[in-house]
Amino acid sequence: MANLVVHFEIHATEPQRLVDFYSELLGWRFSQYGDTPYWLIDTGEGAIGNTSGTAGMGINGGLTRREGPRPEPGAAINGCNIVVGVDGSVDDLMRRGIELGATEAMPAEDMEGIGRGGYLLDPDGNLFGMLSPVLSDGRTMMT
Repeated sequence: MANLVVHFEIHATEPQRLVDFYSELLGWRFSQYGDTPYWLIDTGEGAIGNTSGTAGMGINGGLTRREGPRPEPGAAINGCNIVVGVDGSVDDLMRRGIELGATEAMPAEDMEGIGRGGYLLDPDGNLFGMLSPVLSDGRTMMT
């Protein structure tokens, strides 16, 4: 397990707003961790187990209350961002994300040899990407 990314965290000014956003858009399941302002994120089947340490196809994460101001629109990235592998259409998910309160950061585009991906800013200004192995012409890249 050395040097593998095993967890991610999203910071939220209004945690419930982002719980609702990611639950609706990506189907993630959230559970509050005790009485603290922290929610565990279950990203779905194939994610690394939080207790057994058995590696899967992805990772789970957490959502925590932001301790400072949210990112300003147009500000440079300050920290890491995540890219979510999706089975469906990146374009459809980006449209749905915008309907749910996200903002387009980079439109979906084909990346030869990789797939089709794009980036959104969630309703709290956090950047995240979505990537599908299927290009707009139907060819499959990464498997």
